[in-house]
Amino acid sequence: MLSYYKEIEVATAESFAVSDVTEEVCSVVKDSGILEGMVTVTSLHTTCALSVNENEERLFEDIQNFYLRIAPAGNSYKHNDLHLRVNIPPDEPENAHSHLIAMMLGNSEVVAVHTGELALGRYQSILLLEMDGPRERKLAVQVIGA
Repeated sequence: MLSYYKEIEVATAESFAVSDVTEEVCSVVKDSGILEGMVTVTSLHTTCALSVNENEERLFEDIQNFYLRIAPAGNSYKHNDLHLRVNIPPDEPENAHSHLIAMMLGNSEVVAVHTGELALGRYQSILLLEMDGPRERKLAVQVIGA
């Protein structure tokens, strides 16, 4: 069994944005030399998430509208009572809604690797969902197999 690890960086441009990271993950799989196995992609942050879904702009708007209805940025959240929290940096944002949405979506995805390629369906892509941008994000990519 072989294992290969690499971190990739993604710059997000908006407060709520979806970025297709499929090509970056494919590149890591190719660099690994692993032909059969799996790849795990994990967000190293608590206010963004990962999902396998369709890369389509109008769907991205639907995703944003759906999750911001469930956890609106303007709601009153205890996490946003910055004056009551200890040891927080001076630039700490009020971002409780971002944490809540990220928890609903999850911070990792596992995709099968077959003949050195990601086993994704016709409309599937690996998407990074940003809820607290713009930011520089890191993803851990671990390929395991033979």
